[in-house]
Amino acid sequence: MSDFVHQPVMVEEVLAWLQPRAGGRYVDGTVGGGGHAARILAASAPDGWLYGCDRDAQAVAAAAERLAAYAGRFELRHGNYAELDAWVPPGSCDGVLLDLGVSSPQLDQPERGFSLLQDGPLDMRMDARQSLTAAGLINEAPVEYLARIFQEFADQPGAWGLARAIERERQRRRFETTRQLADFIAARQPRAGKRTHPATQVFLALRMAVNDELGALQRGLAAAERVLRPGGRLCVITFHSAEDRVVKAFGREAARDYECPGGVDVPELRRPRAPRLRWLTRKAVRPSAAECAANPRSRSAQLRVLEKC
Repeated sequence: MSDFVHQPVMVEEVLAWLQPRAGGRYVDGTVGGGGHAARILAASAPDGWLYGCDRDAQAVAAAAERLAAYAGRFELRHGNYAELDAWVPPGSCDGVLLDLGVSSPQLDQPERGFSLLQDGPLDMRMDARQSLTAAGLINEAPVEYLARIFQEFADQPGAWGLARAIERERQRRRFETTRQLADFIAARQPRAGKRTHPATQVFLALRMAVNDELGALQRGLAAAERVLRPGGRLCVITFHSAEDRVVKAFGREAARDYECPGGVDVPELRRPRAPRLRWLTRKAVRPSAAECAANPRSRSAQLRVLEKC
């Protein structure tokens, strides 16, 4: 039995919007431990099909184990959902699910370096095949880049001052472990009654930068649109504001009934066009109170849904 056990969020809400059915074809671009995928396959019995991928090899192995009962009805790959249109036929799918962020097993394994609550190497790679780690980034990136990702990815207060302090410290000794970095940030920014650790936002920004999460999201949304057939639905679960901004911007542009030459929206220069997608959720769908109580990590989840025109 795999150690990669992940509790999927908002399963009932995803099924209600995705509406899996017999004969349908679906994509789980962040298959994790296979929780959402198993429910999609069950709901699309007897002959629904699922394409699944994940950047984490452990997740793919766990999903294959969990989905064994549905053998012959799915294909799993170790890879980035940003490239799913390279192997999923265009215009072939009835639904795509993207459940973003980090999974519980990744956070709970100290050797993965995602959690500031457990000491481990500063790694944070979702895909162990890539070379860039959080240690490489924090020790070698220009101070301007660190300040930018702290501010843009995680709304870190005092981003420039913190980046400069890190630059001075790394000249004295390299940052190698999660505890070392977390303690350094906590010493500069005391908790002062806050519930969250002072290093929480920095760890978020580093993880997002190491894994190019926003770049992957932008490419993945476009890929999802290409593999959907008309009437197919795109469900995206985000966990923080930077992700959500990307999803909303993508949806706004795709739902427009006009295009803007040069990418600048000047009303006088708008050219009519048919919308590519339409919003099914005007406001984000949030997890129920019962789910938040049972799984506190679901509290920040937001589900948005688009349908291909």
